[in-house]
Amino acid sequence: MFNESIPVQSRDKIGDWVLRVGIGLVFALFGREKFTDPMWVSFFDQVGVGQWFRYFTGVVEMAGAALVLFPKTTRIGALILAITMAVASLIHVIVLRHPANVIITGLLCVGLFAFSLRMRRAGA
Repeated sequence: MFNESIPVQSRDKIGDWVLRVGIGLVFALFGREKFTDPMWVSFFDQVGVGQWFRYFTGVVEMAGAALVLFPKTTRIGALILAITMAVASLIHVIVLRHPANVIITGLLCVGLFAFSLRMRRAGA
């Protein structure tokens, strides 16, 4: 009566693709914003390292987004993005002294790390 029409393995592959494309789009947009949104100029001024770090962060986020899209590089892309979010969390706490802002970057870091572990178990 309740037969599954899509095999479990096929459903996992579809789910992985949906997650990879979602992560890729989100971080491609995040990375692009580093180049175009004036809000990021003032944010990185507050960080105090220089605007080169804004460009570097944008490139890293866009590269991580691209790596997540390809099955053989998904794990490394997710780990790069997780590390980027971990550093962002540390900057919010240590440099800017805004610990409440860690909620978003911290959740992204944990989610990306968990996704990377899932891909490891899946053999991707």
